Amino acid sequence: MTAFPESHSDLLEATIPGVLTTYAPSGYPQATAIVFLHDDDGEVKFSLNETRKKVRNLRRDSRCTFLILDLQNPGRYIEIRADADVQPDPGKAFAAKAGTKYGQDFSRHDGPGEERVIVTLRPVAVNAVDLTR
Repeated sequence: MTAFPESHSDLLEATIPGVLTTYAPSGYPQATAIVFLHDDDGEVKFSLNETRKKVRNLRRDSRCTFLILDLQNPGRYIEIRADADVQPDPGKAFAAKAGTKYGQDFSRHDGPGEERVIVTLRPVAVNAVDLTR
């Protein structure tokens, strides 16, 4: 596993969204602002409704990029290029855990019978950038 640099750990803990980019069936990138959790195990994870395009994209092609921009300093960001591991979230337990970071109930937007998945990033490259130095 590629390690996350300490210099950008504040971005991994921040309660801001990042941008997840996946590949649509057309081959073009599909980017979505998304909230995340840097879990206790050191992994970056998302709770997503299983019906979303980005989930279908990741199931078809696990390659993705996740970018977290420092909102106070736009010249500073972390880019995580990764393969995504998509797993069920039984009982939406992870959704509840991730939601506490943002003070939200992520499953409130789910329709009847819709489930959620846990997407875990398996980094292949991590680029920590600070253009202000």
